[in-house]
Amino acid sequence: MGDMSVGTMHAMAAERHDSTPEVEIVIPVYNEERQLGESIRRLRRYLDDEFPMSALVTIVDNASTDATWSIATRLADEVAGVGALHLDAKGRGRALRAGWGASRAEVVAYMDVDLSTGLDALLPLVAPLLSGHSDVAIGSRLARGAHVERGPKRELISRCYNLLLRVALAGTFSDAQCGFKAMRREAADEILPLVADEKWFFDTELLVVAQRLGFRIHEVPVDWVDDPDSTVDIVRTALDDLRGVWRLARSPRRVGRRRAPRVAGSDEVLHFAGVGVASTVAYLVLFVALRAPLGALAANAVAVLCTSAVNTAAHRRRAAAARARLDGRRQFGVAAALTGVSLLATSAALVALAGAGETALAPELVALGLANAAAAVVRFAILRAWVFQVGQGDAAELSTRKAPAR
Repeated sequence: MGDMSVGTMHAMAAERHDSTPEVEIVIPVYNEERQLGESIRRLRRYLDDEFPMSALVTIVDNASTDATWSIATRLADEVAGVGALHLDAKGRGRALRAGWGASRAEVVAYMDVDLSTGLDALLPLVAPLLSGHSDVAIGSRLARGAHVERGPKRELISRCYNLLLRVALAGTFSDAQCGFKAMRREAADEILPLVADEKWFFDTELLVVAQRLGFRIHEVPVDWVDDPDSTVDIVRTALDDLRGVWRLARSPRRVGRRRAPRVAGSDEVLHFAGVGVASTVAYLVLFVALRAPLGALAANAVAVLCTSAVNTAAHRRRAAAARARLDGRRQFGVAAALTGVSLLATSAALVALAGAGETALAPELVALGLANAAAAVVRFAILRAWVFQVGQGDAAELSTRKAPAR
């Protein structure tokens, strides 16, 4: 089976059912030889013994370099209701797109191979979709009623990331990255072509697109236990996610054939506050992710530089007229001043803490939050004097130029 095409392998799995399954669960895997067999057999037993709908399990291998693919094909041969797909490239989004796109099931779902999410949440996840009550369903580790076991670092990163999505993308969902989601077939057909990411940000982009299209999103509180053997690169994933958030924030809200409601415009103070909150959350996520490998001061510097660039670009985009008159040197001066204020304030806070013998993460985050708040006042003064004010003057000048002669 190893040299067969993706389409052929999926067809062979589907032919083992007398009819199209109501639910197809995709399990994306990469180098999971240790737990794949046990997890799939456990999931299949649950579906056969306790799940009241017909279901197919499809393993999608993302170019594994260990024995994952051979185990997957053996499971597809030996266990009824299990299929296997092989892809030549990595990426969770790529795996889900391939598995869901080839499915004929009424509802398509996915879960992580470690089965971190309690299986009892599967029926509450798919039932609203099969009944037509909702279009997309997600497991949430942050919803009321969820029970989660994971370290404080991952918990903090998750909460900061989802707060960033609420501020920057107006997300209404509570947990974008939980590996436990499902969609109606019709929703998947409309949403998937509009999702660009092929990796970890796929989950977030899928939900943002679904929300912008007006699909109904149902959330299920889950019991979730962190996998201590996870191979996810937190730093790289965090950076990729921030790039994805920036891309979606800049993209038009009109997608497909529907139009999502726009939030009414605000004055410069509200605009500055919104951008500031989003960039502060992104800064804290980066700091937490980079602190262990780089140390507090270096992590702070990298986080400040990355988020200041995005912050400055957001304000420059707001003051479009100002960009026409600010020359290169003045633009660089604005950016350098904004970055310098943040870097100086946050570095001073860390140095002060270290001098007091305090190096724990929680006090550092409190101090950095306060330092950012103080720096924000100075940054706003700089923007008001150098950018917003110029933008208003230029806007008036442009309006005068465009006024018809009488």
